[in-house]
Amino acid sequence: MIIRKSPAELEKMRRAGLLVHEILKHLQEMVSEGVTTLDLETAAEKMIRDAGAKPAFKGYFVPAAGGKYPFVLCTSVNHEVVHGMPSAKRVLKAGDIVSVDTGVSLEGYFGDSAVTIPVGEVSEQVRRLLRVTSESLDLAIDQMRAGNRLFDVCGVVERHVTSNGFSIVREYVGHGIGTSLHEEPQVPNYVDRRNENPRLKEGMVLAIEPMVNAGRPETKVMPDRWTAVTKDGSYAAHFEHCVAVTANGPWVLTRP
Repeated sequence: MIIRKSPAELEKMRRAGLLVHEILKHLQEMVSEGVTTLDLETAAEKMIRDAGAKPAFKGYFVPAAGGKYPFVLCTSVNHEVVHGMPSAKRVLKAGDIVSVDTGVSLEGYFGDSAVTIPVGEVSEQVRRLLRVTSESLDLAIDQMRAGNRLFDVCGVVERHVTSNGFSIVREYVGHGIGTSLHEEPQVPNYVDRRNENPRLKEGMVLAIEPMVNAGRPETKVMPDRWTAVTKDGSYAAHFEHCVAVTANGPWVLTRP
């Protein structure tokens, strides 16, 4: 069942979303050569706690991984697609890209967002990968209008990404969000005819998160049971926003 939110609930989600935005903004400013992904983790956890919020990811149980996730951030570098774990040993260097994904619970409602950040100068192909992935998210956001269908959101991502020569990750998808981090429906970044195609209605909130590979779409999970990487070693990008359907069009809850 897809849970629609009242205006008062959307305002609470907005406050959670803006906190996530502020955290990611600070981490973007921190990212530079020589910084570790654990440095980012430490800064993010302090901001979450200082705001009186709870981390959405830390302690989140995932049956497929067989345990609870131990960090407030996912920091996925280069060929890591999602769920990369912060480490003092992972030192960022020029030419890297790092996807930083985080979520919080504030006043009982969740916010969730991600951005992929270049470290210094990156190649032209990597710049294109980041640009196209970000553009695909913006196109999906524009489809978040009452009367449209879920496949309108999914399909526009798929078309934009594939027409630019990149590939869509199939194993990981976006999701509904509200008083739980993951609610119905699932939001693939491609049209999956096996899934239902509900009509979008006011009050629905989706976490839309294109995950795009420079090479082939296949991924695998590393022995740590969390980190998903591209099978061919190509770079991957990941951007995410929480978006509400309103009478006035899409409302991105995780950016000002």
